[in-house]
Amino acid sequence: MGMYLNPGNTGFQSVLKGLYVDKSGLIDYINGTLGTKQKLTCVSRPRRFGKSFAAQMLCAYYDKSCDSGELFQNLKIAGFDSYKKYLNQYDVLFLDMTWFISTASDARDIVKGLQRAVIKELREVYPGHFAGEETSLPMALARINAESGKKIIIIIDEWDALFREKKEDKNLQEEYVQLLRGLFRSSLTDKMVEAAYMTGILPIKKYGNQSALSDFYEFTMIDAYPLEEYVGFTEKEVLGLCEDSGMEFQEVRHWYDGYLLGDHLHIYSPKSVLEAVSRKRFGSYWTQTETYESLRTYISMNFDGLKDAIITMLSGVSCEIDTGTFQNDMTTFHSRDDVLTLLIHLGYLAYDASTESVFIPNQEVKEEFLRAIKNSSSPELVKVVQKSEELMEATLRIDGGKVAQLIEEVHNEL
Repeated sequence: MGMYLNPGNTGFQSVLKGLYVDKSGLIDYINGTLGTKQKLTCVSRPRRFGKSFAAQMLCAYYDKSCDSGELFQNLKIAGFDSYKKYLNQYDVLFLDMTWFISTASDARDIVKGLQRAVIKELREVYPGHFAGEETSLPMALARINAESGKKIIIIIDEWDALFREKKEDKNLQEEYVQLLRGLFRSSLTDKMVEAAYMTGILPIKKYGNQSALSDFYEFTMIDAYPLEEYVGFTEKEVLGLCEDSGMEFQEVRHWYDGYLLGDHLHIYSPKSVLEAVSRKRFGSYWTQTETYESLRTYISMNFDGLKDAIITMLSGVSCEIDTGTFQNDMTTFHSRDDVLTLLIHLGYLAYDASTESVFIPNQEVKEEFLRAIKNSSSPELVKVVQKSEELMEATLRIDGGKVAQLIEEVHNEL
């Protein structure tokens, strides 16, 4: 076992020791893509939605350096025909991009350092396959395939972390894109890569040069079909957790429901639900993985209609949105819809594809909006928020006259 090549199954072992909701059916989907033109998969979703858990599960299943039979024998995947055929049958390259970013002594060396570290392990596992000092990871994998005929499965967790944390370093981004292009967009990709699975927060198709990653099949908070049930916890799964723990389901729904995918499939934030169930207490657990400063930054952007949209959503009403103009990065914004689309991918807003509208999903996220606004530099917006609770109460009472009065007062203060 290595740090990056065939790291074993200890990560997934740890996952199973806690409260675990069985998402192993995802493995059968990936099994169906192995060696096909659909073999490149990217699932983007917010923090707190179990991205790393899924990556660790896939690593444990495919990694040939370990025996994971006992880990999966009682999970859903064991009932699928593909289960035994691919269990622990591949070399797996597991790259956690946040690790490489946090451990690099010089940010400019992140991409080169990643390749050096992985190639060092490849040399140990495949001695004699390299001529001279190899510095290119795609070339190293191509040499291994040429010598042995073996293909590899590549799992990249938080693939877009470099774009998010080093968003101003265009040279570093281009170097990273070149690496990804060599792995996934070359004439040798089909020979050396059996499958790839990447997690991230943002979609990938509009990052930099589109040709770098255009072969990936993407599943996002806007369109996750047919993998909606693997994005977060379903209502059925949450109901089961509530029954086992004695928690009130309606209260869990109030705090953590609201994300809609596919044909109105309700999705819950896994991290928040598990925190509430384990602590036996409802509340906002968002701040353990996010800070309201990032939300405050986007709220403060001066785009026409943005503040109006936020106020409308705080009152419990949806807003129409065009998600097609978003450039899938955190620096390019041209309209309020670009900002609102980013907030969908960050998990601050939910999207209803049937009505092409956006809304605040639940009480937990609403509290983050209120916290961000109250600590903002926009006093007029703070005043408006003070009226939002009144507006919500009037809406629930179906008091049309009061709602109209409050909305007029709100807009007069903007």
